[in-house]
Amino acid sequence: MTASPTEITVVASSEDVRIARLAALAIVVAVAEAGIPSPIPGIKPGLANIVTLIALERLGWRAAVWVSLLRVAGAGLALGGFFSPAFAMSVTGALVSLLVLGLAHRLPRRWFGPVTLSILAAFAHIGGQVALARVWLIPHGGIVYLLPLFGTAALVFGLANGLIAARLLAEPEGRFEIEKTD
Repeated sequence: MTASPTEITVVASSEDVRIARLAALAIVVAVAEAGIPSPIPGIKPGLANIVTLIALERLGWRAAVWVSLLRVAGAGLALGGFFSPAFAMSVTGALVSLLVLGLAHRLPRRWFGPVTLSILAAFAHIGGQVALARVWLIPHGGIVYLLPLFGTAALVFGLANGLIAARLLAEPEGRFEIEKTD
């Protein structure tokens, strides 16, 4: 970054550009997904998490954190829900999911590939959201009755998203114009 009395110039690295592209893609997917009606409130496929998994595998955990948090903020702004309870739920789910991904990403690849990571992240995401809902929005023990429903959704969507991410990651890296930097 260079500075003069009248201007500030920020030079983006190639990694910054890759993260910005992935974050923009994740925001578009999240906004498009918001238009899909859900028969059960609070349950959605989380398709933008596929982009986070690709960032994790191709660029590392730090990039995945940026992609995920930029997606949450960007989608919150685009959908008009920035700093709403839904935004708080999304941030909480993303942070818990990223924490689990950060820990699980270091485990043996033989057992912890994109599908397993996706399922773990989905369970962490819904777990964080349910915990926040219990503490802040619905301070009643009855929320535990929804856990089997949310757990089933996390398993199904985590599996589907992981399979999609694995398929996309099987493509040559040049297709996504992403290369690992850490």
